[in-house]
Amino acid sequence: MPPEEAFDYEATLAACARGQGAALQRLYTQESPRLLGVVQRIVRNLPQAEDIVHDAFVNIWNRAGSYQPGKGSARGWIYTVARNLALNAVRDGAREVDVPDEAWAALDAETSMAAWRHVEDQFEWQDTAGRMGLCLERLEPVRRNCVLHAYLDGLSHAEIAQRVDAPLGTVKAWIKRSLTALKECLQ
Repeated sequence: MPPEEAFDYEATLAACARGQGAALQRLYTQESPRLLGVVQRIVRNLPQAEDIVHDAFVNIWNRAGSYQPGKGSARGWIYTVARNLALNAVRDGAREVDVPDEAWAALDAETSMAAWRHVEDQFEWQDTAGRMGLCLERLEPVRRNCVLHAYLDGLSHAEIAQRVDAPLGTVKAWIKRSLTALKECLQ
């Protein structure tokens, strides 16, 4: 496809929903290399990433009719399908101990926040984030980094805790509270 022609993801998903196999093939040709890169970055294992991308295209084929244009871009929906499968694979293979919600309440993340106020932003997201960027800007840099590590890098809570040198329970609390704050900001 010449670069000047834009790929129509919505029309391709609609064709998949109608059972047109050629549409899935076009979508696979268009996006599979990039999806493989995203998934491999999350699972850090090429054979597993290839399996997940295959499963993602099966899910895209089976669920193409459930895509709702009003809720986001078709390309974003495709990446969400693949990313969720990759994160599920990481979670299924993870051996970290889950901290119950009741235990989070006992954490005093606000007072321990002073220890991480020196953390600088590790992401250059401001120029392209749009409305979400305004909401992300309201978060403390370390909390914003935790959310971005989880949702852009696909890191587990344990990996984030290690990266920001903070206790696992604190990182979980920061992410949970940050997601709540982002949801409120976006409403």
